[in-house]
Amino acid sequence: MSDFFLIAGLGNPGPRYTRNRHNIGFMLIDRLAVRLNARGMKLQSKAIVTSGLYEERKLILAKPQTFMNLSGQSVQGLAHFYKVPFTNLMILSDDLDIPFGTIRIRASGGPGGQRGLGSILEQLGTKDIPRLRIGIGRPPGRMDPAAYVLQDFSRDEVKFLSEVLDHGADAVLAFVTHGLNKAMNDFNGSVES
Repeated sequence: MSDFFLIAGLGNPGPRYTRNRHNIGFMLIDRLAVRLNARGMKLQSKAIVTSGLYEERKLILAKPQTFMNLSGQSVQGLAHFYKVPFTNLMILSDDLDIPFGTIRIRASGGPGGQRGLGSILEQLGTKDIPRLRIGIGRPPGRMDPAAYVLQDFSRDEVKFLSEVLDHGADAVLAFVTHGLNKAMNDFNGSVES
């Protein structure tokens, strides 16, 4: 197993999207960057990239700047440049079909309606890409899901968001040090449980 990992968090670039539900992947990358005391931010393959070390493993942390639906262009470029095996790549994204505060790690599968993940799977030509999805819950009533994901988290959600991000960061680091199965066993489920 290589000691080199690429962790890509999904979101939309620019200040107006910063606190949106759809940007929880970016938020998790930011949390990891603080944890790892990551250094050397740069623009590479249409992404903001920084790197850090964790237990003698190098992590490349990336936030694609292509807008969500084209995330695959950026991730494919980075995976190719760093020659990261797909088993050492993890995509971090939001998921409407999972309750808020719940983490779901999977080894493979379809995009589940997440267009950023769909773009990545298409560009890489495989569904076998580890991913960590953070639940943002369903929109209330008949609200359009596209509008819902571009809203900021509610006040009640914000109170719990830091804990969710810490749990997500722990899960990513478990993936890096102990592998996907251990991360799935230890972290899949609600943050409260």
